[in-house]
Amino acid sequence: MSKMIAARDAFGQALVDLGKVDPRVVVLDADLGSSTKAQMFGDAYPERFFQVGIAEQNMVGIAAGLASMGFVPFTSTFACFASKRATDQIRIMVAQPELPVVIMGAYAGMLAGKTGKTHQAIQDAGIFRAMPNMTVISPGDGVEVRKAVFAAAEYGKPIYLRLTREATPVIFDDDYDFKIGKATVVREGTDVSILTTGIMLPRAVDAADALQSEGISAHILHVPTLKPLDEEAIVAAAQKTGRVVTAEEHTIIGGLGGAVAETLAENAPTPMKRVGVKDTFGESAPNDELLIKYGLTAGDIAQAARGLVAASGTRA
Repeated sequence: MSKMIAARDAFGQALVDLGKVDPRVVVLDADLGSSTKAQMFGDAYPERFFQVGIAEQNMVGIAAGLASMGFVPFTSTFACFASKRATDQIRIMVAQPELPVVIMGAYAGMLAGKTGKTHQAIQDAGIFRAMPNMTVISPGDGVEVRKAVFAAAEYGKPIYLRLTREATPVIFDDDYDFKIGKATVVREGTDVSILTTGIMLPRAVDAADALQSEGISAHILHVPTLKPLDEEAIVAAAQKTGRVVTAEEHTIIGGLGGAVAETLAENAPTPMKRVGVKDTFGESAPNDELLIKYGLTAGDIAQAARGLVAASGTRA
């Protein structure tokens, strides 16, 4: 995992490349293009780039209008603004009529460049999971971001694309087959299943390595699409090991942990622990300190897995 790519850089380049092959694609930005890297598309295709300024609600309305005319709009802003400031417009103008608008929320999660609790989006996935007709995607690395951007343009439905700020390790290779609504097994294991979404994936891999050195075999299932959820894969992972840990850089209320708990409660009750932000807001601090304080490190994932294995003993 030596190569590092920031999701926003992968997003900007993917938009440029997508624009070459799909003339329907347009991009709207709310005065954050240099941060989200949407400006890369604007530089390449100025006639298809619309700078609306600090007007997220209006941006969504314009995007909806363009979608109704056959375009494929991507909107660009921070996740905290997409999921809060523009929520009503997304609900009424995009989700209810099921228009193919891709709402990109950048700087998602805790690591938002020391901007603090006002800019840390840790409820965003839960907000859009609860909105009918919305698809929610949280890629795990730069390769998956690129695949998700291209898939989103062809999906034909409203999408919330959740992206983080910092460079993270690359897990997948270019042959990785990303499909909206499908989870993927990253590592086979027998003792405990670690289910991840977003950039918790490389931390889960590190946790699995640490557990392996202790004789605990971790099965890793990456869940990039939080809605529609790949319930079949989640149930299979739970039944494979009999123990489940979920890991997300998001509140455990309404995110991956909640979604997995709901699925297992109805289909395959399984001992589980949720690693994520508890019911609290964040604060401004260096990245490593935030991860430690809010329990989002590879060590926290490994400790949750150890706890489940210790509680239930060796499997028969």
